[in-house]
Amino acid sequence: MDAKKRRDNERKFDEWAELPNGGRRYTLNVVGRGNRRAQYIKEVDADETTVRFYQEIYDESGKLVEVHYKYPEDTGHQRIA
Repeated sequence: MDAKKRRDNERKFDEWAELPNGGRRYTLNVVGRGNRRAQYIKEVDADETTVRFYQEIYDESGKLVEVHYKYPEDTGHQRIA
């Protein structure tokens, strides 16, 4: 485990949870325009190496409306029906 990466992630993100594989899922909540909210999610392995990074967008009622996968492949914004 890379202790410096872990400290950096803990400083940058609001919350984190341990994953069964020894990694972690970090989350950061950001309030946007018009009461919309974004949640950034970073999943890392046991060595704190990024496995997946994506953004979820919620409307003013708290309903998930878009997901934007950024890593390992940027797929752009995908609307949720």
